[in-house]
Amino acid sequence: MEKIASFQVNHLVLEPGVYVSRKDRFGDTVITTFDLRMTAPNKEPVMNTAELHTIEHLGATFLRNHDAWKDRVVYFGPMGCRTGFYVLLEGDLKPRDILGLVIEMFTFIKDFAGEIPGAVAEECGNYLDQNLAMAKWLADRYLAKTLLCIDEKHMEYSA
Repeated sequence: MEKIASFQVNHLVLEPGVYVSRKDRFGDTVITTFDLRMTAPNKEPVMNTAELHTIEHLGATFLRNHDAWKDRVVYFGPMGCRTGFYVLLEGDLKPRDILGLVIEMFTFIKDFAGEIPGAVAEECGNYLDQNLAMAKWLADRYLAKTLLCIDEKHMEYSA
């Protein structure tokens, strides 16, 4: 079998950033998969499932309600390795095209107060596994250490 695209990225040198993971074409439609890498793989601790789950709930809610982007959102969810998230958007896009959206989303998560959307038994299969305080801390860290000072190196995979 062929090695999939995400396994061809050298995770020993990968740093937090916003990267294009892949582009898929369906007729005239392009779906761009972005890698929102929040922690350095194999160097920093991974995120625990509770805060990952909270970021997923808040991020998906934010994206699917965003006036300019909601109709282009295909998916938002965590990576299995727990070092970041994938966001799939309609369009042939580059990291710079969505940087403002990602900053808005993580600012929303950092500043969120109240009940976590969908964190009730009727709406979520693991509703008790949430950690808002840590999700906010991680969002703030990603904003400060990566998104608000990002450079081209952290928007393009290197070998």
